[in-house]
Amino acid sequence: MSNKKVFSFIELPTADLKIDAIYRWGDARDLRAEPISKLLPGCGNSKGIRVSGRYPNYKFAVLYSDFSDVNWPDLINYETGEFEYFGDNKTPGYDLHSTNGNKFLRYIFDALHTNNRSHVCPIFIFTQGESKREIIFRGLAVPGTAQTSQFNDLVAVWKTTNNARFQNYRSIFTILSVSTVSRDWIIDIQNGNPLSINCPYEWAEWIKKELYNPLQSPRTIEYRTEFEQKPSSQLNLTIVQTIIDYFAEDSYMFEKCAVEIANIMLNGAIIEYKNTPKSRDGGRDAYGKMRIGLTGNSILIDFSLEAKCYSLENGVGVKETSRLISRLKNRQFGILVTTSYVKKQAYSEIKEDGHPVIIVCAEDIAIILKSHGYSSKELVEQWLNINFTHN
Repeated sequence: MSNKKVFSFIELPTADLKIDAIYRWGDARDLRAEPISKLLPGCGNSKGIRVSGRYPNYKFAVLYSDFSDVNWPDLINYETGEFEYFGDNKTPGYDLHSTNGNKFLRYIFDALHTNNRSHVCPIFIFTQGESKREIIFRGLAVPGTAQTSQFNDLVAVWKTTNNARFQNYRSIFTILSVSTVSRDWIIDIQNGNPLSINCPYEWAEWIKKELYNPLQSPRTIEYRTEFEQKPSSQLNLTIVQTIIDYFAEDSYMFEKCAVEIANIMLNGAIIEYKNTPKSRDGGRDAYGKMRIGLTGNSILIDFSLEAKCYSLENGVGVKETSRLISRLKNRQFGILVTTSYVKKQAYSEIKEDGHPVIIVCAEDIAIILKSHGYSSKELVEQWLNINFTHN
């Protein structure tokens, strides 16, 4: 079997689907050159959710994202194999199920929740490549995850645009541990036989037993580079710079903001905290407790937090991280929140020595805020003004 990872337009009709392989557009300047419809005939060439077949006899589906929609931020977690994807009803004036894509999402999650998984067709995930004339195959997916309940795997969320409220779906998928989808199986799917002998074992096991076998890819390097910690897009840069500018004259107030960012990241688990005095923080800017477990059956864990509102070019070094580490006692953990990055030596020492410290860098801050609806400069400023009033 070929290990080729880049496929030209002319090769698409016979190509296999390989994880992270690049599939190139043709030379035409219109949608005739679009690659997915050549790889998977029958799904059309629109963006978003594409389905082959009509309700309820879907043959397969394609979920495509270029990750550019700041209001509906699709996200692949490569370490866990989970894919968060938003539906097609992205403008006001329409019902939640007015689009074929959202009807498809409702149908497959209903099938999952009612133990009718055989009604779920193969789902293929694609994203845009570095060039707009390339797409990348990200995997074969199934609805839901082993850890997500049916109350959370498909949720209708409200948005407001121009004072008009409307709903769209947020859905959670598992990308299965399948490295290659063969052309033979694609042909079988198109012929109405998805459980053929060419079917990937992992997909058949999910259909028959609801066994999730995610494509998990843990990091080979435990510490992140400076480049990985800095904002990865213009929007992320704008979000972080807005915070830096807001606290430029009062970095002490950023310490409260850092706790709130950490609490959002931890899904509201922080139940109490105190900020240390401005003049003598002793190596931590805040400390408190977070709750893990269910109400009535939980434990409290102590944490210490260090907050550094630095410019993007001013990294956090060993001096700052060592002060936080020195304050951690047995069964405590630390959180370092910075609007910049942690330098390589400091970051690697934390990881190599096994210190229980969570690093929240500039890129993380942007992702955390976007995931909770603060997806523009204006919305971040509004959040800051409401919660962190300057003295």
